[in-house]
Amino acid sequence: MSISAPQPNPSTDRDARTGDTVTDSLVEANRSYAEKFTDPGMDARPVRRVAVVACMDARLDLHEALGLELGDCHTIRNAGGVVTDDIIRSLTISQRALGTRSVVLIHHTGCGLLSLTEDFRHELEEEVGQRPSWAVEAFKDLDADVRQSMQRVRTSPFLLHTDDVRGFIFDVTTGLLREVTPRT
Repeated sequence: MSISAPQPNPSTDRDARTGDTVTDSLVEANRSYAEKFTDPGMDARPVRRVAVVACMDARLDLHEALGLELGDCHTIRNAGGVVTDDIIRSLTISQRALGTRSVVLIHHTGCGLLSLTEDFRHELEEEVGQRPSWAVEAFKDLDADVRQSMQRVRTSPFLLHTDDVRGFIFDVTTGLLREVTPRT
């Protein structure tokens, strides 16, 4: 398996055709956004007192899928939506400093971590000459990994609120959530 980024496709990548970088187009979009922006007067405390942990997959529009508005929740994303030490760090800050009480965990169908293994780290080490300090956290079973993530949240000594922790799998073809029940 070769570790390389997908190559740009000039027929579908507007930025490749114009010579602009993706970042340039994002900065330009921000200028347009800022022209119409008005400060909503919110602070960092989520109105609905919930933190959502989900995969970084670009197909997941969490606010739209969950009926959330700006300011409703903390959204914490990483590859796979896996509960890692850094997710626990963010949840701890979210709960202890910013008042969240509920945690929603969302994995999804068609996740890239379903096809990776820890060999990815070994290949990186061979390519760059340094082994990553982080684990890939790949998985083969979505339900089992959601359960593991729920367990990691529920057993963290740093989190104050672990009674309302629920896990789901988002179907990228239907847009529906399916709840994963924890093992008892």
